[in-house]
Amino acid sequence: MKVTVKLFASLQENRFIEKVCTCREGTTIQILIDELSLPAEQVAIIFINNTHAQKDQAVSNGDRVAFFPPVGGG
Repeated sequence: MKVTVKLFASLQENRFIEKVCTCREGTTIQILIDELSLPAEQVAIIFINNTHAQKDQAVSNGDRVAFFPPVGGG
């Protein structure tokens, strides 16, 4: 199945902005993070199809997944 992954802010550094990934059935967000070699501690906010998601949630064919690092500011 195909899943589109988009990285934001510092997660893009030396990586990609948007990428279509081929995943096996049953792939979770955590598996996707591991396969993309993203530092798990830097993935703080996750969305699947514009809805907040957890790392144990499975992805489906055609999903759009967005990863955000911790957000700070003032």
